[in-house]
Amino acid sequence: MRTDRGTVFSWGLWDWGSAALNAVLITFIFSVYLTDSVGQNIEGTVQVLGMTFAGSPAQWYGWAMGAAGVCVAVLAPVMGQRSDIRGTRRRSVGVWTMTTVVLMAVLVFIRDDDAAYFWFGIAVLAIASVTFEFAEVNYFAMLKQISTRDNVGKVSGFGWSMGYVGGIVLLLVCYFGFVAGAGDNRGLLGIPAEGGLNIRLVAMFAAAWFFVFALPVLFRVPEITPTGERQLGFFASYRKLFRDLGELWRADRHAVYFLVSSAVFRDGLAGVFTFGAILAVSVYGLSPADVLLFGVAANVVSAIGAVLGGWLDDRTGPKPVILASLSLMIVAAAVLFFVEGPAMFWIFGLMLCVFVGPAQSASRSYLSRLAPAGRDGQMFGLYATTGRSVSWLTPLVFGWFVAQFGDDRAGIIGIGVVLLVGALLLLGVRRPTGPQALLVDAAGNGAVTR
Repeated sequence: MRTDRGTVFSWGLWDWGSAALNAVLITFIFSVYLTDSVGQNIEGTVQVLGMTFAGSPAQWYGWAMGAAGVCVAVLAPVMGQRSDIRGTRRRSVGVWTMTTVVLMAVLVFIRDDDAAYFWFGIAVLAIASVTFEFAEVNYFAMLKQISTRDNVGKVSGFGWSMGYVGGIVLLLVCYFGFVAGAGDNRGLLGIPAEGGLNIRLVAMFAAAWFFVFALPVLFRVPEITPTGERQLGFFASYRKLFRDLGELWRADRHAVYFLVSSAVFRDGLAGVFTFGAILAVSVYGLSPADVLLFGVAANVVSAIGAVLGGWLDDRTGPKPVILASLSLMIVAAAVLFFVEGPAMFWIFGLMLCVFVGPAQSASRSYLSRLAPAGRDGQMFGLYATTGRSVSWLTPLVFGWFVAQFGDDRAGIIGIGVVLLVGALLLLGVRRPTGPQALLVDAAGNGAVTR
C-alpha cells in the first residue's frame, strides 16, 4: 500500500484525464458530431448480409455502444482476475489506457462528408469504450492500495471530483477553443469547420489530454504482488470465476446483492447524463451551445457533491450516502416532469447532477470495502460486468415511457423509476462499517465478521 497525498493525487489525475473520453467524446461533443453531422450521410435503411435494417444515426450509435457493453460484460471480470493473479494491475491500466488514447486519436480522420466515416466512427468509439472499461476496472481496483478503511470514502470522492473538474476544464477549453461561434471558422483558434475539422481536432486534443494525465498513476502507484495462484487459460479463467462467485456467495452474499443493486442504480445515474442533453433541447428549449455550458455546470456541482459525499461516506458509511442521493434525485426528477422552460431545467437538472457524484463515489468505496483481499481486480471486473449487463435498462424504460405518453418529457419518469428500483434493492444490503466489514485473507478464504 502507498497512501500518501502525492500518490492519491497521482491516482486522481487518471480520473481527471478520463473526462477526455467520457465527457468530451462520448457525452457532449464527438457523439453529437457523429449522430448530427456525420450520420446525416447514411441512408434510412442499411443492407447487412442481405437483410434490411432501418434506424436513425442515434439508434445505430446506441446499438454500437450496446455491443461494446456486451463485450465488457463478458470479458471484464476475467481481465481483472488475470491481472490480480499475475500481479499486473498497474501494467494493465497502462496498456489499456494507451490503447484507448490511440483509438481516440484515430477519430481525427472522421470527416462529415461520407457515410463510411459514420460507420468507422461509431466502431472506433465503441471499441475505445471497451478498452477504457478494461483500464478502469484495474484503476478502480487500485483504490484499496492508496487508501485505508478510515479514508476510502474521501479518497474515492476525491477521484470522482477530479474526473468532474477535469471534464469542466476540458469542456471549456474545447468549447471556446474549437467549437464556439458560427461561420467557416470556429473557436478562438479559428479552426475551419469544413469537413468537421474543428471537432476532429477536439478528438486529437482529448487523446493528448488523457495521455498526459494518465502518466502519473503509472509511475506513482506501485504494482501489486502476484497472488501465487496458477495462471489459467482463457476458458479456465471463467470456470474459476464461477467457483469464486460461489465462494463469495457463501462467504457474504450481501456483496452479491450489492453488485446487483448497484448495477441498477448506476444505470439510472448514467441515464441522467445520457438523456439529459437530449431532454434539454427537445423538452426545455436549450440551444446546443447552452447544453455544452450546462454540461460544464453539471460537472461543477457533481464534483462538489462527490467531495462532500466522500466526507460523509467515511463518517456514516456508503449506504446512507447512496440512499440519500438517490432519494433526492427521484424528487428532482419528479419536479422536472411538471416544470417548463430553460430556467427550471437549469435549477432542477443541476439538482439531479449534484447527487450523481456522491452516489457514484460511495458505490465505488462500498465495493472496495467489500472486496476480498487479493480479489479487487476481479470484483471491480464484476462491478463493470453487472453494470453493463443492465445497461439496456434505463434506455428501455425511458423509451417505454416516451412511447406510452407520446412525449419525451415522460422519459424523466423512466429515469426516476430506475433510480427508485435501485434504491429499493439496496435497502436489503447490509453495509460494511470499518473493522466490522468483510474480512477475507489473501487466498479469498476468510470468514465474515460484523
